Amino acid sequence: MPKQKTNSSAKKRFKVTGTGRILRRRAMKSHNLEKKSAKRRRKFRRQVEAHPSDSREARRLLGR
Repeated sequence: MPKQKTNSSAKKRFKVTGTGRILRRRAMKSHNLEKKSAKRRRKFRRQVEAHPSDSREARRLLGR
């Protein structure tokens, strides 16, 4: 029986917590940072839980 392949791009973008929740990074952090406030940029550092509909797809891509 062949092994199940994990999607490499999903592996880099999502993280699964110990309790099984899917975490993702926030959008809008890649460019034009000088016009965004320090408070806003600081919030981008944190990872947030993915929406349930996205979590389902991410879980499938991660082979879970």
